[in-house]
Amino acid sequence: MEKENATLLTELILTGLTYEPQWQIPLFLLFLVIYLLTIMGNLGLIALIWNDCQLHIPMYLFLGNLAFVDAWLSSTVSPKMLVNFFAKSKMIPLSECMTQFFSFAISVTTECFLLATMAYDRYVAICKPLLYPVIMSNALCIQLILLSFLGGLLHAIIHSSFLLRLTFCNSIIVHHFYCDIIPLFKISCTDPSINYLIVFIFSGSIQVFTILTVLVSYTLVLFTILKKKSLHGIRKAFSTCGAHLLSVSLYYGPLLYMYVRPRSAQADDQDMMDSLFYTIIIPVLNPMIYSLRNKKVIDSLRKMLKRNP
Repeated sequence: MEKENATLLTELILTGLTYEPQWQIPLFLLFLVIYLLTIMGNLGLIALIWNDCQLHIPMYLFLGNLAFVDAWLSSTVSPKMLVNFFAKSKMIPLSECMTQFFSFAISVTTECFLLATMAYDRYVAICKPLLYPVIMSNALCIQLILLSFLGGLLHAIIHSSFLLRLTFCNSIIVHHFYCDIIPLFKISCTDPSINYLIVFIFSGSIQVFTILTVLVSYTLVLFTILKKKSLHGIRKAFSTCGAHLLSVSLYYGPLLYMYVRPRSAQADDQDMMDSLFYTIIIPVLNPMIYSLRNKKVIDSLRKMLKRNP
């Protein structure tokens, strides 16, 4: 009878970020502004790259796709979170919850692969500058981007498929502001041990692979820079790579803590803070991180503003 009732469950409740009524309006306004800035910043960066022929090179092609994924990730999480600040009922249909997680998993995983691809691109550009046009051809760039999205799609399919084996009867309250996989495991009345193992194996492998790609690429870049012993070259290389390293560091820290740490160490409030960082904060920071110290992007923005004051 318990199993039968569990399979009839069609709705869950998202608790959201706060239970305190006095914080609802300030937090709503704060995250609304952040979301609007995220969309304007990332879509503006895409438009800038699209309209300037000088930015039609691999580095900016990858950056444009990263901006698209950041806007996608934020749009997967933020609208529902904003609505729930004032919604009388915080119910979410189980089908919508699964769809939200599926979209979230694609975007987060794709961003991991894109960050690794961008690190490889900088390695080739700095360590093998003469061969760069040959190695990083348009065909290879498109293939790497497609593989990044395909990897995100396959990773989302794997976890969503294993989610379908779970039933929810212990509780319908999800202590989170969006449908993430770990909070769903916690309210499952089916043993989620296999699901935890799948998360550890696949999410851990993807994060380790992409982090190693970034570390190896930038280690080789560092050795190449030090060999040149040129102050101008060192400044230029660090200016180019520094933004990417900052973005990678900010992104992977909370992600590793969320999905690869021991299960017993997980706390609901800490999980939400970590998730808030890489789903809300990072997408709004990335356009600024990559644009403010990038001379080509700034010059392109100036030219566009002169054409369209």
